[in-house]
Amino acid sequence: MQNKNNKYWFKAKTYGYGWYPSTWQGWLILSAYLITIAASVSLLEIYIDKYPVFYFIFVSIITGLLIYICYKKGEPAKWRWGKK
Repeated sequence: MQNKNNKYWFKAKTYGYGWYPSTWQGWLILSAYLITIAASVSLLEIYIDKYPVFYFIFVSIITGLLIYICYKKGEPAKWRWGKK
């Protein structure tokens, strides 16, 4: 059993691979990710049309950062197929 300071921010999904937020910190991280992606569309609107590859790189970096945080602060990742 973990103490309160080591609580997972993201729980593993019951089916498949991945995580979902389970604490306020997890929801904060997910919200910040979604706000960053949404804001970047309007802020980088001029550049998206001219240089879509840069926007793709930006979104890839932000998404990679989200996955890294989920990996570090979430339950161990593995393929799951229901409860045991």
